[in-house]
Amino acid sequence: MDIRPGDILTMKKNHPCGANEMYVIRSGMDFRLRCVKCSREFMVPRNKIEKSIKKIRRDDEG
Repeated sequence: MDIRPGDILTMKKNHPCGANEMYVIRSGMDFRLRCVKCSREFMVPRNKIEKSIKKIRRDDEG
């Protein structure tokens, strides 16, 4: 799966604050994500993230 820094991921489950969109800060074996609504940053392993992505949005395309 091609996920790059700057992408916005729409997740299947909501963050505890209620938002389901996460901004990608860093990608690799682990992802550093920032919640769009509450701005909390956290690290998640790649295999866990790839299972829970519903949609990937890139602002630089189209």
